[in-house]
Amino acid sequence: MKKVSLLGVPMDLGQARRGVDMGPSAMRYAGVIERLEKLGYDVRDYGNVVVDERSIEEASHENLKNLSAVVNTSIRIRETVQQMIDDEAFPLLLGGDHSMSIGTLAAITARHENLGVIWYDAHGDLNIPSTSPTGNIHGMPLAVNLGLGHELLTNIGAKKLKPENIVLIGSRDLDEGERVLIKELGIKVFTMHEVDMLGMATVMEQTLQHLAHTDGIHLSLDLDGLDPMECPGVGTPVLGGLTYRESHLAMELLAASGRVTSAEFVEVNPILDERNKTAQVAVALIASLFGDQLL
Repeated sequence: MKKVSLLGVPMDLGQARRGVDMGPSAMRYAGVIERLEKLGYDVRDYGNVVVDERSIEEASHENLKNLSAVVNTSIRIRETVQQMIDDEAFPLLLGGDHSMSIGTLAAITARHENLGVIWYDAHGDLNIPSTSPTGNIHGMPLAVNLGLGHELLTNIGAKKLKPENIVLIGSRDLDEGERVLIKELGIKVFTMHEVDMLGMATVMEQTLQHLAHTDGIHLSLDLDGLDPMECPGVGTPVLGGLTYRESHLAMELLAASGRVTSAEFVEVNPILDERNKTAQVAVALIASLFGDQLL
């Protein structure tokens, strides 16, 4: 597919640290469109989704911060991504905090019979209100798309993901409730221990084998999946993460597979960054995912 639809989601409602709403602008400034066009892609930029303002009155509702604003914005994301898919182009979203995936996956899951998801992230994002230690919705989008959590969130997408169609890569900071849920549902996880033991090439080989039965793969890449030495501009950094080179290899192997049908790159926070380093890494990884090679 040589058409790419690009959408920015300047969303910071799902967490407490400001600045992540500037992530899409940072990645555009780092040359994401030019990089894709250089690779021969026809890029249509849909601009940015309108994001609701935070509400002081509704700072927290049933341990869900900014619930109404997240719901309203997620519906706009879903509707715009539906338009992108109708355009018969590869949907590429730039974020923005990871709560944006509620709307992204609501649209994409509906267009597949059996969607697979690779969650490339230090965190599981599998909390529900009763297990979340913070009430931050950016720690819940994968659970929401499994149909777990507050009904205002789970109702955004009519079709749900299947646990056997999910692979977590790079996990190293899981809350207790997430650990329990992962075991109960049998979700495939490659923690940093597995990545270190197996190597990224084997991890990706096993990931693609695990998702061989799916009819498309959505990549949700949180830049905090990489080590903070590589990507300092993230809101929830966790030491001991994936390296720059490991991540490029992962993207290169996904490109070679031809299986990825949509993607989002999230949690770029320029305020916490060093000379736009994290956005530059994101753009380089996007290029690798779209087939950029030395030879």
